[in-house]
Amino acid sequence: MKKFIIFLVFVFSISKAQDSVRKVVINLTTGDIKRFELYLLSGLANNIEYYKNRLIDIDVVVVIHGDAYKFFIKDLSKTIYKNEKDLIRKQFEIYQRLKSLHDIYDVKFEVCSAGLKSRKISTDNIYKFVKPVYTSFVSLVDYQSRGYALITIE
Repeated sequence: MKKFIIFLVFVFSISKAQDSVRKVVINLTTGDIKRFELYLLSGLANNIEYYKNRLIDIDVVVVIHGDAYKFFIKDLSKTIYKNEKDLIRKQFEIYQRLKSLHDIYDVKFEVCSAGLKSRKISTDNIYKFVKPVYTSFVSLVDYQSRGYALITIE
């Protein structure tokens, strides 16, 4: 009986610990640089801080597809985005802010391989902290099946 009670306490404490973690998957499709900066670069860090200040862990994954590929490319001159002057001008700052989200807040970035291929973007030409996945569809479905809340930035 004593072992059973200890087991129940253990199981309850694990389930409580899991309840304290917030999980979110962001469906990132926007190609609009202002929306991207506002909602992802600024907004995400601000919202993660909200939870951190309340001692609540948050697990964030960003799934990149649609028009959002361009924000995660190392060398724009080798892509269809080579003439986007605003993006070229801000590219280093965007990179630093994305890397900061990854390094400081442990945000995971995943990019749709099918979309990369259709846009002729080499996986060697995306930032190292971005992981190629089979498709954005599969990734989004898998995260939602594991209890991640879906947020869309389009």
